[in-house]
This record gives sequence, structure tokens and C-alpha cells, in this order.
Amino acid sequence: GIGTKIEVAERTGIYDTLGYDLVAMVADDLIAGGFVPTNISNIIDVDNLDYNIIDQLMRGLHHAANFAGIAVTGGEIAELGSRISGWGNNMHFNWCSTAIGVLHPRLQHPVDGSAVHEGDAVIALRSRGFRSNGFSAVRKIMQEQFGNQWHTQPYSDGQSWGEILLTPSLIFAPAVTNVINEGIGIKGIAHITGGGIADNFRRVLKVNRMGANLHNLFEPHPFMVQLANYGHVTPQQAYLYWNMGNGMLLITANKDAEKTVELLNTAGEYQAQVAGHITAKRRITIETVWGSIITA
Repeated sequence: GIGTKIEVAERTGIYDTLGYDLVAMVADDLIAGGFVPTNISNIIDVDNLDYNIIDQLMRGLHHAANFAGIAVTGGEIAELGSRISGWGNNMHFNWCSTAIGVLHPRLQHPVDGSAVHEGDAVIALRSRGFRSNGFSAVRKIMQEQFGNQWHTQPYSDGQSWGEILLTPSLIFAPAVTNVINEGIGIKGIAHITGGGIADNFRRVLKVNRMGANLHNLFEPHPFMVQLANYGHVTPQQAYLYWNMGNGMLLITANKDAEKTVELLNTAGEYQAQVAGHITAKRRITIETVWGSIITA
């Protein structure tokens, strides 16, 4: 599901980008295991049906599914009355999905981190924004900073805070699939969702009890830094709540890192760079604009 990011759509009246968030949350979880997403089903729980909003949601889902190369093979709308609530007077809803994928034909078994060794390269893929995680913290900070109409506050370049926080998720599955298509061995993949970089990456590294030195991650987007400043959020908290500009981490052999980055950077709108290396010490060190964060 896409969680309380829905409230930002309710505040701005922009609904046709949420489909990218819905698809990204499941498609990128699948590719993190080496499974190529094939189809998706979804359910929308609403209080009272508004066909115009539903049309916008479906338009976004259509575009996102095309981007990801998957089929929408099922869906349901359930009217639940007062059991569903939200912001404002328009239709309130919750939107969740399930996706199915097949193990990439080049793989003998799922990508699970069992092949990771000391010295392997870690490659970061840049996110567009917060994706669909940490919005309870985002909304709390904005409410305290600007009050109930926080979404209308100007950010920059003619965009409001509501619009910048609604930035749709970039779906990484097609780009990662292309890397596997080229025969590059990906040893581990972390989709950076709730729990941030350390918690999600630790799941990949724990199989072989490895650690990582991440000294060259993408810097957080300026609006992430501004939000952290508004909320007096510490670096440790920021990198736990949010992806801080890094939506996915891949692990490859060091010899494959340059080619992997090149493939990712030539696949449409993706940005990738070598972010660090795997270490034998069971800790993750993250170099940030605020200094080092070390997690056990």
C-alpha cells in the first residue's frame, strides 16, 4: 500500500501520480529478490465513491504499469462508509496492491545476499523523493511548522510543499531487470523503504554476516534536508525514516561495478553510482552531509 501519502493527494487534489507509488512498492520488492514483475492486482477502499477521482487513480496506474512493463489483471473497489476517513471533503480512500513475478531466467535461485563477499561493490540508485515511506513523520513536521494548510506553502520554482512531497516514486524494476538481462551477477538488492538504508540493507548482509562502508551515497534532496531541519530530526533519525535520496542498493562483484553503473545510467531517467563496498565487519557506516552514522 501507499500509506498516508494519500493525504497529500487529498490536500493537493492531484491523484494521477499515486499509481507510480502503488506499483513501485510491490514491483521493486519483487526485483529485490530477482523476480521480474509480471502482473498486479489492486483494491481501493473508499468511504463514498467519486468516479472522477477513481478515473485519475486508474490513469496513473495505467501509466505506471506501462512503465514497469506489467499487466493490471485484477481490482476491486469497496465502499466502507465511515470506516474510511481522511482530509477534506472529497472521497477518502486506502489503496493497496499485490504483484506477482517470475524468477529471472538467468537466475538459478532468488537473490538473497548469500553470494556477498568482502570487497564487493555497492551501487546506489537515486530516488526522486520520499517514495511512500515516512509520511506520518513528514505530515507531523509540516503540521507543526505551518499549520493545517501546510500543503499550500511555497517550496521553490513555483511548487508548493504539497506538490513536492507528492513526487511520484521512480520504479526501479525495469532498470535492474535490464542489468540481469546483460548477464551481470547481482549478489544482493535492498529496496529502501520503511526503516531507511541501514535496516533494509542489513537484511541483505545478515546472511553472510557482512557489513558495508557507504561513503558515496547520493546526497539527500534539498527538501529532505529542509524538512529534517524543520523537525529537528537527527541524521540517525532521518536515515531511519526516509531513503534520503537513495531508493535502491545493489551489490555486485567489484569488477562488474563500472559496467553496472553504465547500464543503469543509460536506462532512461535513472541515476546510479558506486556508493561503497562490503566489509567483513558487521556494521554499516553511512557517510552523510552531517557526518558519519555507524549502525551495528
